[in-house]
Amino acid sequence: MSSQPTFPAKPVMADVARLAGVSHQTVSRVINGSANIRPATKERVQQAIDELGYRPNTVARALVTRRSGIIGIVGTSSALYGPSSIQRSVEEAARAAGYFTAMVPLAEATPGGLRDALDRLARQSVEAIVMIAAQEDALDVAHSADAGLPLIVVEGDLSGSGLSVGVDQIEGARHATAYLIELGHRAIEHIAGPPGFTEAKGRRTGYEEAMRAAGLTPRESLVGDWTPARGYELGRELVRRGDLSAVFVANDQMSIGVLHAFAEAGLSVPGDISVIGFDDIPEAAYLNPALTTVRQDFHVIGQRAIELVTAALEGSAENMPLLPPELIVRTSTAVFKENQ
Repeated sequence: MSSQPTFPAKPVMADVARLAGVSHQTVSRVINGSANIRPATKERVQQAIDELGYRPNTVARALVTRRSGIIGIVGTSSALYGPSSIQRSVEEAARAAGYFTAMVPLAEATPGGLRDALDRLARQSVEAIVMIAAQEDALDVAHSADAGLPLIVVEGDLSGSGLSVGVDQIEGARHATAYLIELGHRAIEHIAGPPGFTEAKGRRTGYEEAMRAAGLTPRESLVGDWTPARGYELGRELVRRGDLSAVFVANDQMSIGVLHAFAEAGLSVPGDISVIGFDDIPEAAYLNPALTTVRQDFHVIGQRAIELVTAALEGSAENMPLLPPELIVRTSTAVFKENQ
């Protein structure tokens, strides 16, 4: 006969504590997302919660703790891989930490729209707000906002200061460009993201810094808009110009258009021109050729954002350094040959 204890049909917190072998207070701290819990203890409590099917009484918890357990998220309703991946990762991390989320999607991240979104969330008694917006206007709003509660900026602040989480865009672009230089390329073009985006600015800066560090003159960037269609247009422009052996593209989706334009013109990648993108979208490894690109770990970005939320609510938030990107080398880049 099983020696396992029996529990009522609707388990309570004391049942979780008894099964996990911890105190009632420890279970409460795990449920409320306290950072001062040993990982092994947290895992044991979570296993007990899952085994029992325990569901916290969120209304009662809010009355006791005076906390709503709700995190507000402001982001753009974009289909682009980067913003949509970050939003999903933040929502998943919030849910895993026991928070509810209130999402305010914006068709366009205008200063007025952002301020309205912050005001709306503040009136809904959210505990903190995560703003996912890489436009410089959004960063200005975040710095000037007085929401009266923690405001975490995701991907917008390249300085890594304040309550912000992001990837080092400059270092990623610098690494990508330096890799092309190591392959022997000197005539390297850059297709940039649209004006007003901090990520576009950071990636252009990294390209320019790597070129100058190698004693090369950066070329004037072609301005894109993150889409394959614009990448195709600019790829055709590069074909007409000639005089290049490599191109660093500010995101993978524009790289898709560039690759198409080069193939249409009869140019071989990487035989005639090497191409590097940025983001490492799921399709990047399956393009023809497979795209060399800079990977951003969006899953970790989401986790860090919610860790910062929890720390801010407990009064222990500290600046987080920017995450290092990773260069993923595939077959769209090759050593430069003089007869290219």
